[in-house]
This record gives sequence, C-alpha cells and structure tokens, in this order.
Amino acid sequence: MESQVRRHPLAEQAAELLLSRIRGGEWPLGHRLPGETTLAAQLGVGRSTVREAIRELAGKGVLASRQGAGVFVTALDVTEEWDIVLRRATIASVIEARIAIEAEAAALAAHRRTPADLRSLRRALAARAAEGQTVAEHVDADMEFHRAVLVAAHNDILVQLFDAFLPRLRLAMIDMLEIRPVPSERADHAAHEQLADAIAARNPTAAAELSRSHLTALKEAFA
Repeated sequence: MESQVRRHPLAEQAAELLLSRIRGGEWPLGHRLPGETTLAAQLGVGRSTVREAIRELAGKGVLASRQGAGVFVTALDVTEEWDIVLRRATIASVIEARIAIEAEAAALAAHRRTPADLRSLRRALAARAAEGQTVAEHVDADMEFHRAVLVAAHNDILVQLFDAFLPRLRLAMIDMLEIRPVPSERADHAAHEQLADAIAARNPTAAAELSRSHLTALKEAFA
C-alpha cells in the first residue's frame, strides 16, 4: 500500500490515505490518531496539509477534533451522499423507491387532504392536460401533480425524499418521452384524474393502488 502522497491535490490525497488506514483497522472506532507532526512525516506532507485532510474527514463524519484531547475516529467509512447514491442508481430503481414512497403518500393524502390540497391537485391536473406543451413542460407539470399528492399527505420527510428524486427523474422522463412517447396520453391522464378522485373521496386503499399501478407501468416503460 502507498504510504506517501505523490500527486496533487495533497490534502485530498492525504485524506484518502488516512481513510484507507482507518478502513484497514489501523485506528479503531474511538481511537485517537497520532499527532500532526507524526502524520505529516508518515504521509510526506506538511502539517497544514494534514490539518486540511483532517478537516475534510471531519466534515464527512469520520473524524472529530476534541479541544485539548486530539483527533478521534468517529466512523469507519464515509457515508455516501444521497445525490451520489441516486446518480449511481438505475432509473428503474428510482421508480421502485417512488412506488414505496408515493403509494403510501397517496393513502395518507386520502386521509389528510384539505380543501386547499384538493385545489392544488386540480390545478396541477389542469396544467398537465394543457395543449401544446413541450416534453419538458409536460414533465414539469406531471412532477408538480405528483408532488401535490406528497404535500397532501402532510409528511415533510416524504416530500423531502421526493424532492431528492426530482432532478434525476425529470431528466430521465424527458429523455424517455422524447424517444418513446406515452402510447395513450388520454389514458395516462385519466389515471391521474382517478388518483385525484380517490384522494378527494377519502379512499386510501384505492389511492394507494392507483398510485402503485401507474408507477409500475412507468417502470415497465423504462425496461
């Protein structure tokens, strides 16, 4: 294993080497790292570079500096950021996650929706049915409808999860519809109307099933 940093940026490389040693078990969870001078000599860099590397790993939750005590290991690896996980996921996997989130949200929306929520759903329905839209405009209107369902569930965590999907999902939907338009736009819109009606009727079972069936068909279209 390399023991010294050879290329720039030095701090990033030093952080990678420190992380590889932590992963390798050299410093167990809760263990105190050697001092800056020792680490600098081991890595072949200056103390300022070591400090920057430690700050980087502290920002990722791997290390923690304790005033007067030193630097301690607080995690044995870096937890991948959510957006990186999403970028690596296939669009089918993203839609499967949407099914889990949105089917439950649709049921909750049927229980919890307010008159204002219903107005938002109807406005979003009208917007996605507008004539003469570009593919991107239609996708944006469709995403707004699905988000309105999440908002009607009155669960902030579900909304945040959906918002995390949106950027990748939007681009994938635009690409797909430009290559392979929906076979029947009328039937597709009717499915959204039925979902809105089930929420309005306070029918959580129907709302969840309609959400699930629509998104399952969408997943199959990407296959």
